[in-house]
Order: sequence, then structure tokens, then C-alpha cells
Amino acid sequence: MKQKLLLLVCFIAGIGFSQAQGLPTNPEPGKCYVKCITKDSFKEVEETIQTYPAYTTLQVIPATYKTVEESVLVKEATKKFVYVPATYENVEVPYVNQEGRTDLKVIPASFGNDSRTFEVHPQTSGWEYKVLEDCPSVNKDDCVAACFVEYPAQSRDVSFTTLSSDASTNAVPVSEKTTTYTKRVIKTPARMDEIQIPAEYKTIKRKVIATPASTTTNTIAAQYQTVTRTVLDKKGGITTWEEVDCELLDPNVLPVFYELGSARLTPASKKTIDETLLPILTDSNVSIEIMSHTDARGNDDFNQSLSQQRANSVVNYLVSKGISRSRLSAKGYGETRLTNRCSNGSDCSEAQHQRNRRTEFRVLSN
Repeated sequence: MKQKLLLLVCFIAGIGFSQAQGLPTNPEPGKCYVKCITKDSFKEVEETIQTYPAYTTLQVIPATYKTVEESVLVKEATKKFVYVPATYENVEVPYVNQEGRTDLKVIPASFGNDSRTFEVHPQTSGWEYKVLEDCPSVNKDDCVAACFVEYPAQSRDVSFTTLSSDASTNAVPVSEKTTTYTKRVIKTPARMDEIQIPAEYKTIKRKVIATPASTTTNTIAAQYQTVTRTVLDKKGGITTWEEVDCELLDPNVLPVFYELGSARLTPASKKTIDETLLPILTDSNVSIEIMSHTDARGNDDFNQSLSQQRANSVVNYLVSKGISRSRLSAKGYGETRLTNRCSNGSDCSEAQHQRNRRTEFRVLSN
């Protein structure tokens, strides 16, 4: 059932106002009161219910058969076509296996001989100086004689070849060559002869239904059982006001501890719950909400899930002590309600992180 905040009044003064609002008639100044819910009352009734429906069983009478003979077609009539190949005869066909041509015969060029005289050096003349061998003077220039000399021209005969007639060709005809090849020609063309093939029949025996299958029916009666069930006898509701410690209405931190990364309660934590929460729930009809928190270290989704599991552990423990689950609510907040600055990535001491790893409770109403 969805939880909501308990209707609460803290009285300091004003009796007339309380009567007008349906509040406690004799409140004490400085006290806090909660309007409590009376439980629904139930009664047991007996009711006969059908535990097994009536039904019909069927018994099958098998079909019977008889044997009959029947002529059946096992191969349909058809026809086949027989191929008669063509016949051939040989004929000789002439053809040119080498065409005629004209060959060319080369007549080489012819040559003659001739000669010619060439002047290879012209006629020259000039002074020539000669030193006398028995010159009495120390200066050789005193014994030089000058002579005017003339040299005749020089010539040479050169032989060479002359072209008498240039190279040419003569045409030489070569006749074509003929032969024959053998060719097979159709004497009678191919044809298809059609042959009829009759149908084939066979006598078979088969079983046919003489009497079809049938059924007989048998009706089985329904089965009943008397059961006792609990039904609502009287609806509960908000009926009375009870005094409650005002400090219980605000979130109160419980020194509840768990194993590392686990939602399992330690023996010391169970003792704290026995001494703190259990007396409040046993001595009154109030409902409470268990709120569990983690520090900011670790994965956000894991912290959210772990805080919910830890809050559930406290509720389950209280239920094991006889407290109705309808009076208890478990809520995990993960790291969404830190009490200090120690969020993701902050440099905090272990003691600062410890203050965020807490379990709280507050008074609620159904």
C-alpha cells in the first residue's frame, strides 16, 4: 500500500482549534500526536467449490474392413517415335589447291673498266739554302749558298668500274594445281516412324471400410471440496490519536552497519534494531519508513541498488520479529542525499564518507 506522511499535530496552545479540526480533545502543550489506523478484522467462512469439472469419456469402436478386387491402370497407352537416319553417298568435288602465279627472275647488273690520270702535286720552284761543309768562318752564315730549284708536276693513273647495264627482272609464269575431295551427300533424308504402345492394366486387392468407426460415451460426475477462507468482516480506519515522541517524526539516524558491499545485517545492527525500532512498533500502531543511504564512492547504479537492498533487510528483519509488513516501508536513496560535500571525485576522509553511509527511520501512516 502506498505510504504517505502521518497526520501529525504538535500542541502548544489552542483547545478550540483542535476541537474544530477533529484533533485530540485534551492535548498537552509541547506534545506530538499521531492519528493511528485500526486494523481490518476478518472472519473465516466455509465454501464448497468445484475441484474437478464433470466430463465425458469416449470409447472408440474401430472401423471394420472388407477386401475387394479392382482392375487398375498401371501404365497409360502411349506412342513412341523411332528415328530412321538419313543415308549418304560419296561424290568427288574438284578444287584448286594451289593457284597459278608469275615468278620473277632477276637479271643482275653488268659493269665495265676505265682509267683516268690525275695531277696529284703541281709544278713548284724556289730558293733552297745550303751550308758549305768546309766553311773556314766561325759564323756559319758566312758559308751559306742560295740555289734556285724548280720541281716538275706529279700525276697518277686511277682505274675505276663503270655500269654497263642495271639489274632487271624477267616474268616466269607458273601454272595452278588442282585436286579433288570426297563429299558425302544425302541420298535419302532422315525421318521419324510413329509406333503405338497399348495401355497396361493390373488386378489389385484393397481393403475398404465395411463399417465406419464409432464411439460410446460415459459421463463422469464433477468433484467438490469444502474449503475454509478468510474474508473481511470489518473495515479498519483512522480512529484514535496517540502520543508519540516528536523526535521520531524527523529522520533519525540508526547506527546500523552491514558487511562490506553487502545488505546482510551484522549481529550488532540487529541488536540496535531490537532496542530502538522494535519497542516503538510494538507499543503503538504507528508505521515507519526505513531510509538507507550510501557514500558517493563506487558506481551510482550499484549504490542505488545496494541502498534499497539494505533498507529491505531492516524491514525483513522487523517482519521476522512479528511486525506487519503493511506498517513498514523501505526506500533506498543511494548517494542522492549526501550530508556533506563528499560527492563523486571529492577528496574526503574516511570519517566524512562514513557520515553519508547511514540508515534512517521516520514515523509514517498507512
